[in-house]
Amino acid sequence: MSEALRQALARVATKLGAADAEFVLERPKDAGHGDMATNLAMVLARVQKAPPRAVAASIIEALDLPPGVIEKTEIAGPGFINFWLATDELAASLRGIVEAGPRYGRHDFGRGSRVNVEFVSANPTGPLHVGHGRGGALGDGIAALLEWTGHQLTREFYINDAGVQIDRVGQSLWARVQEAAGRPFAIPEGGYHGEYLREDAVKVLEREGREFADLPDEEGVRRCRALALVMQREEQDRDLASFGVRYDVMTSEQAIYDRGAIPATLALLASRGLTFERDGALWLRTTDFGDDQDRVLRKSDGSYTYFLPDIAYHVDKHDRGFDRVIDVWGADHHGYVPRVRAALRALGYPDDFFHVTVVQLVKVLRGGDEVKMSKRSGEFVTLRDLVDEVGPDAARYFFLMRRGDSQLNFDLDLAKSQTEENPVFYVQMAHARMSGIFRVAGVAPEAVDADVRLDALPAPEDRELLKKLTAFPEVTARAARDLEPNKVTGYLEELARLAHGWYHKCRVLGEPPEVEHARLALARATRIVLANGLTLLGLSAPDRM
Repeated sequence: MSEALRQALARVATKLGAADAEFVLERPKDAGHGDMATNLAMVLARVQKAPPRAVAASIIEALDLPPGVIEKTEIAGPGFINFWLATDELAASLRGIVEAGPRYGRHDFGRGSRVNVEFVSANPTGPLHVGHGRGGALGDGIAALLEWTGHQLTREFYINDAGVQIDRVGQSLWARVQEAAGRPFAIPEGGYHGEYLREDAVKVLEREGREFADLPDEEGVRRCRALALVMQREEQDRDLASFGVRYDVMTSEQAIYDRGAIPATLALLASRGLTFERDGALWLRTTDFGDDQDRVLRKSDGSYTYFLPDIAYHVDKHDRGFDRVIDVWGADHHGYVPRVRAALRALGYPDDFFHVTVVQLVKVLRGGDEVKMSKRSGEFVTLRDLVDEVGPDAARYFFLMRRGDSQLNFDLDLAKSQTEENPVFYVQMAHARMSGIFRVAGVAPEAVDADVRLDALPAPEDRELLKKLTAFPEVTARAARDLEPNKVTGYLEELARLAHGWYHKCRVLGEPPEVEHARLALARATRIVLANGLTLLGLSAPDRM
């Protein structure tokens, strides 16, 4: 229902001269303010140059909805429009939820749009840490939301397999190979000290033979560089898979160099008059396109900056036919966003082609104290340790329940608790309770139809729960538009609260047949929406807890 109302409001906005108006349609926190409310009048007031309440009256008059959908409307405050759904519409919504089943909450407004979501993209130099986990959950959640709204979606991992860090991990692994062979060794300056390289060195000697340690240093380092890349990427893939994250495409930075994309990108930029020489270096005129200073592409010693391959990589994405690219970056890359956007503007790409979602830091707590490191990594809490301790569902949910650009305290004790204070347990328990109703009744949920009259749901809790269910499509639409999976977790927690309250206050079995049937249908619809929301986020929807 909410999406139909949104579309009707969008049509009115177009008639009133604001086809691209960005307005909110949402369920008010105060039930006395109706079932849905919008700020469209206040948005259009700027275009109409008229008082918002007068614009609200014009919107209501122009609103074209079938009869029996809205029971009444009200203009409130500075110009909000509040809507009350008609009884027949609520009953039809219940039937619609049950008939749509797993499709309920999906949309097709993104149909025809090709989107690339690139996330995690960790250097293949060691285990993934909890920050990568948060980026993985967020990127995967954004991708899922876009898929749910009809976009053609590609999940991508960019392998940073070129540069000095890869050289250092090769040198560090070679040193650990010497250690495993019982010889003197020294980790190079700036190298990697984690326990995982000791494990990898043992595997290398088991796989290659003990004579591997006798290779000349130059060849040993070269081969260790290649082996480290493979071993670390395999481990990262395993850890991400256990976390529920998989990719459609893996793109290698080294491959971008190997196929000549770097000189091709330089030539493209030069052909458009966007580069210039200064102090022996080659620069890009990013200040002409919104950056605060021009940026170096090629240093005076002839080496390239990281900026150039990043431009080449995004040119490659554009050339692959994506209409939009969404990158999930760590907070330390925040200042890097304007220069990449400026480079893409310089190439003539539209501003909405490139979007970055920034992920802030994660602090892991146990007993109120910060857990700072893992023995295996030597310097940080690994994603594997976290998932092993709390499970993938809790890990994903906790990462998703806050906006990515806010810092997150991950409470291990809370994530493992089986109490209503644990949000993921609370939501999953609501689904299990709805499932339990059908086990006790001895009937499959799918056997209960939703052909009911609304007066067979007599309690206020019945209506409140049903109204909350009707808001789910609007939640998924807004979450997809805003690229914010936390909107879904917030909705699920509110729905779970209503579902638990309804479970305790409204008896289902043993009521008069008409009421029992209606409440079984409501339980089925609630179970559907909870399962759809959990599945959307990559979580399980258990029938028992």
